Amino acid sequence: MPLDKEALESLRRRPGPASGKYAAAPRRRRLWVVLAMVAATAMIVLWRVSGSPVPVQTELVESAAAAADAAVLNASGYVVARRLATVSSKVTGRIAEVLFEEGAAVTEGQVLARLDPATAQADHLVAARSLEAARRSLSEIEVRLADARKTLDRNRSLVERALVSRSVLDASEAEVAALGARLEAARADAGVAQARLAVAQQGLDDLLIRAPFAGVVISKDAQPGETVSPISAGGGFTRTGIATIVDMDSREIEVDVNEAYINRVRDGQRVEATLDAYPDWKVPGRVVNIVPTADRQKATVRVRIAFDQLDPRILPDMGIKVRFLEERSAAGAASPTVPRDAVERGDDGTSVWVVQDGRVARRAVQLGAERDGRVAVVAGLTGGEAVVVKPSPRLRDGAAVELEAE
Repeated sequence: MPLDKEALESLRRRPGPASGKYAAAPRRRRLWVVLAMVAATAMIVLWRVSGSPVPVQTELVESAAAAADAAVLNASGYVVARRLATVSSKVTGRIAEVLFEEGAAVTEGQVLARLDPATAQADHLVAARSLEAARRSLSEIEVRLADARKTLDRNRSLVERALVSRSVLDASEAEVAALGARLEAARADAGVAQARLAVAQQGLDDLLIRAPFAGVVISKDAQPGETVSPISAGGGFTRTGIATIVDMDSREIEVDVNEAYINRVRDGQRVEATLDAYPDWKVPGRVVNIVPTADRQKATVRVRIAFDQLDPRILPDMGIKVRFLEERSAAGAASPTVPRDAVERGDDGTSVWVVQDGRVARRAVQLGAERDGRVAVVAGLTGGEAVVVKPSPRLRDGAAVELEAE
């Protein structure tokens, strides 16, 4: 039987206005649920981000005292002794005895060595005998002159009584005059002999090599049996020195400063020295003199520095590093300093983030001069505070922070 298409078409369900409304409702509900879940997730994430500590790097504010001790220049040099001498003899001779060892402390005038005295003693003996002979000759002439004067007095009396001729009196007067002249010559000879004896005695004294000043022997340069001379005699067999003595009270520092930076050095400027042998020991000192000349070859100027207090550990020729410290202002005040990267600059001024008890707070500051990556803080900090270096944009007043491991 054929199908009635019109009847079937009448039986098909067609959507009406009510059925379309009810069909859109589930889709809207699903959309609101999705939006609610997204909002809840965002709130949870925001809560976690805002509530979790912000990792930061901090650095302490350098105090005013430390800022005052900031170095304006570093240099290296050596410990030197202003008073140092190589001791030699006044005369050439063979060393008979050495009376010191290296490292020995000596006093001024102390005998360090003796030279062979044989020749000098013989010269001294000859001079002494010559003086003795001159004195005896002088005594003889004095006796003869005294006798001649008595004879002259008698002859004068006899001539007055006409008992002898006038020629006898003249002969007596001539004898007295001759003996008087010989007496003066004998006295001169005695003086010369006395001087020769003094020279011979000085020759003996010159055989004793003495310390010119109190100090420490740092070098022993000769041994008994060697020949020493005040001048070089050529070859390697004659010593020109027997010892080197250093006055340990004259130790100081000498450094060569590049002439481009000498304007940072002043007389009386405080310095902090560190010996290469004792790197953890800071030795205070002061500039005592800037030598008023430059080395053309090295383009440097020599600076002398005195130690505030000497120490036995400081030895001549030791290597040493020197920090020339910044001079205080006229009022004696100095400003604390912070790293350059800790400062934030904005339209409302400059500020830093200060960490205290695990939280940060923004603090307005007034800045001063900048040097070597640090900025002086004129107002806003006192020194010793911990400030955030390279602050994160997430920082807020009162936000919790945690220190990053270096």
